[in-house]
Amino acid sequence: MLGAMIGDIVGSVYEWNNIKTTEFEFFSEKCFFTDDTVLTAATAHVLLTDRNYAEVYQDFSRRYPRRGYGGNFSSWIYTDNPQPYNSWGNGSAMRVSPIGFAFNTIEDVLAEAKRSAVVTHDHPEGIKGAQATALAILMARQGASQLEIRDEITKRFDYDLNRTLAEIRPGYTFDVSCQGSVPEAIIAFLESENYEDAIRKAISIGGDSDTIACITGGIAEAFYGGVPEHIAEKGKRILSDEFIKIIEEFSARYLK
Repeated sequence: MLGAMIGDIVGSVYEWNNIKTTEFEFFSEKCFFTDDTVLTAATAHVLLTDRNYAEVYQDFSRRYPRRGYGGNFSSWIYTDNPQPYNSWGNGSAMRVSPIGFAFNTIEDVLAEAKRSAVVTHDHPEGIKGAQATALAILMARQGASQLEIRDEITKRFDYDLNRTLAEIRPGYTFDVSCQGSVPEAIIAFLESENYEDAIRKAISIGGDSDTIACITGGIAEAFYGGVPEHIAEKGKRILSDEFIKIIEEFSARYLK
């Protein structure tokens, strides 16, 4: 989960100022956490408390306003009877990483990822994006190779993961859809050599940089056995005390 949050933080300054290189300042002075981090923490809170996803997503979003929430989600936050709105956006994937760490079977991960998605993102592509991300995390932390992860996600979700970043990067533009950003985020992980390299490669794609790096970051954290301490320390300085507490409680329960 921390790996996803740091991807969001590092990518926050590049979302509207895309770069197409891995050579950049990793923690800019202007870095901040966005809605990706808020809702990732909210997902972890649900798993710790067994509260309702819609209720908690509304609660956290209201208490952390102006963090870059999408238009439809911004309206949904303040409705009295929140209903899904058939979204295929990548918001379902950006917030799902705790589920990949909390559950230990494919069936449980896919079911819970769907539960977390459908309160807003009940379009098949919105559900698929959340499930693919969570499954990649499960496989990564259980010792699957990058090749095995690529093959399983490709087979199960029909994502084209045989492209390279060199092929994607030149023509890639801003795309908030699951189908147009989750495969790219996974490919950034598949080409990575370590956690930092994964985040750099995710941001180098361009597009919705904070969300792509958030998705990549969760998978990379699982695959590489955590976030390097020097990166974790800097990232935590930017997070709220509440989020730090959630990370600690989540780690104590699920990452033993």
